[in-house]
Amino acid sequence: MTAANHALIIVDVQPTFCEGGALPVSGGNAVAERVAAYVTAHRGDYALVVTTQDWHIDPGEHFSEAPDFVDTWPPHGVVGTEEAELHPALREVAADASVKKGQYAAAYSGFEGVDDSGVALDGILRAHGIEALDVVGLAESHCVKETALDGARAGYRVRVLTDLTAPVSPEQGRAARAAMVEAGVELVPSDAV
Repeated sequence: MTAANHALIIVDVQPTFCEGGALPVSGGNAVAERVAAYVTAHRGDYALVVTTQDWHIDPGEHFSEAPDFVDTWPPHGVVGTEEAELHPALREVAADASVKKGQYAAAYSGFEGVDDSGVALDGILRAHGIEALDVVGLAESHCVKETALDGARAGYRVRVLTDLTAPVSPEQGRAARAAMVEAGVELVPSDAV
């Protein structure tokens, strides 16, 4: 695939999902640093770089004071908090587009998000002639997986860069990788790209 039709999707690299945040993923801060370094080194390999963010205003039953960590979660990614912003490591990453998801309901896939003009991720990608996606970010077992699966369903060639993501737990990571491989998503380390 050429740079002209390839996009990098940076999924939910936010303090809320890193150590010290409301729903920390072990290694989240390190993933943020590696993603930033990768973008710096490989920006020219992509026609489009898109960030996604969990951007909760009032997501209803997605938040719970007694979360089951399957369908309900402690408050996280709350609009107006620093935790909802992009991770500081990404401050220098000049994304071409940013989509926000989950304002009023649970949303795991970046394809559920829209930009400030209300354009959905798929619309942004199609407008730029994108055919292939590299997906990175947090968490591999949840939003990275769902974004990759939705990308594959939408007809994109999808790769997840395995060293630029981390799961909530090893078990959930294994399950996510199996689901992605079954759907035709390629799992590769970033140094093999």
